[in-house]
Amino acid sequence: MTTNVAYCPALFLTAPASNQGKTTITAALARYFTEQGKVVRVFKTGPDYLDPQILAQASKQPVEQLDIWMAGDEYCQKMLFDAAQEADLILVEGAMGMFDGEPSSADLAARFKIPVAIVMDVQGMAQTAAAVATGLANFRDDVIVAGLIANRCGSERHAQLIRDALPKNLPLLISLKRNDEVTLPERHLGLVQASEVGDELEACFSAAVRWLSETEDTSLLTLPEPIAFYAPEVAPQADVGTPLQGKTIAVAKDEAFSFIYDANLRVLQALGAQVTFFSPLRDRLLPPADALWLPGGYPELHAQKLSENRVMSDQIQTFFAANKPILAECGGLLYCLETLTDLEHNTYPMLGLIQGDGAMRGKRGCQGMQTAALPEGDIRAHAHHRSLSENTPEPLSHGRRQRHPAPGEPIFRDKGLTASYLHLFFASNFAATAALFLGESE
Repeated sequence: MTTNVAYCPALFLTAPASNQGKTTITAALARYFTEQGKVVRVFKTGPDYLDPQILAQASKQPVEQLDIWMAGDEYCQKMLFDAAQEADLILVEGAMGMFDGEPSSADLAARFKIPVAIVMDVQGMAQTAAAVATGLANFRDDVIVAGLIANRCGSERHAQLIRDALPKNLPLLISLKRNDEVTLPERHLGLVQASEVGDELEACFSAAVRWLSETEDTSLLTLPEPIAFYAPEVAPQADVGTPLQGKTIAVAKDEAFSFIYDANLRVLQALGAQVTFFSPLRDRLLPPADALWLPGGYPELHAQKLSENRVMSDQIQTFFAANKPILAECGGLLYCLETLTDLEHNTYPMLGLIQGDGAMRGKRGCQGMQTAALPEGDIRAHAHHRSLSENTPEPLSHGRRQRHPAPGEPIFRDKGLTASYLHLFFASNFAATAALFLGESE
């Protein structure tokens, strides 16, 4: 018997700012309850690729990105409803500060009535932490706040000062001591990919479970009350059909190219495509395919090896010359340029499908939500990179920024190749995605 409502305990972890410990604590809770035999489904607010990899390993379950602007309200609703039917607990990790962005973490929590736990690094403050948490909790009346998580608490006395200063309707859910063992490894774009540090992550997770268990506050270590998640009235973009039926799309996937939404793969499969994977780093043969997808990742860390795999480069160049569809996103764009200069200022030849040179630029970069304006139709997307591309040709168009009139990322097209710094979210426009991989535009 089908039903349009599912009940599941849920908690939304947010914070007053970035770098408060949200990912560490979300991962710790996911692993803690997983070890209790619970099925924990975790979601990440926004377009992040790296945090979901960490959270997926912690929960031993797939992790989805949720963003109302990027994915649409019905899509987010369906993801949560589907998870609620199989999970014992749903955790959602917010992005940036609680009210930052449009839509914000608070908007997502309010829309689906998920109780919020405020994660705060309380090092260097006590009663002030209570004041900040109280302000966040009362800033909007449509957000349900479950309580405060005091991270990097110095002592039980420190925790007691915070606890006593909080109003009765805003409890201290847990106080967590400073512990370097639970710190997750990072690099220039954020956390290190889970696949690169699997054993190190497991050590972090084990330490994190002990870290949670050492606290005297135990309310966070029991499942919250179930809440209702409803099925969307209309399945998102269910009327597009299967225009990619009989088509094979080869997707680059290895240490250099790994920024791949599982949701994007599902969209391609729902459109009828067969998806296959290959490694530009190691493979010598490009698999038989009708289209290629070169996603983002860290080509700058593997530029020499990519450059030396001339057999693969030759095959991709031949594929391009045959005017077959290729989508290159961010790191994929860098791979398609003539050269790439890495973080050590070494320059290597790349595919040369597009005129231009890519170079890393330290801590400077670009990030933000944009719409990819394509002849096939608009596809929601985001940019996050710390590199630049120079000497490139005139672009086909530019991304439209979410909240700023300045032109966004340039979008290049030559033959069947579409390349940009933008990471596309296919579920925002099934029809345009299908046309992109068919090489058809009006």
